[in-house]
Amino acid sequence: MADEILNRVTNSGVISLNLEELMPEFHVESIDLKEQLWQELILKEKDFRAWIKKTNWSVYEGKNVSISCSNDAIIPTWAFMLVASALNPYAQSISALPAAHVKRNLMLSFIENMDLVSFEGARVVVKGCSDADIPMDAYTLLVNRLQPVVKSLLFGEPCSTVPIYKKPRN
Repeated sequence: MADEILNRVTNSGVISLNLEELMPEFHVESIDLKEQLWQELILKEKDFRAWIKKTNWSVYEGKNVSISCSNDAIIPTWAFMLVASALNPYAQSISALPAAHVKRNLMLSFIENMDLVSFEGARVVVKGCSDADIPMDAYTLLVNRLQPVVKSLLFGEPCSTVPIYKKPRN
């Protein structure tokens, strides 16, 4: 038994939090209003309303939808509102932002609504290396949410961490 190798990291009680594994995959469908512009410059209300009427919006059932315009045309606010109104019975979420911003907002919302009960009084290591594109403000929001409940917060890997926060002793 003296030669038995012990995994001190596993036995330490440290919780490893990997945002990449914890967070669901957020898919965002994009609607580019550029395709509805006359000569990619001007939105004609009559044509736009006809497009709204003939489009099968049910294909967006349960999806996160981004409404944007990929060129520099000035799109009136009511155009975004009309698309949102058509999507409303179907889409899970609708935003007039580029898809990358919508995905970021969904990630932040996920962190904001995380159940923190399992982290109360725990030593938590937030995993550092990730293949997913996790925005920096996701990590800062995670600190804001976890710091009031954890005993200590670290960043990196359980075997090599950078201390972020340690609860003061009373």
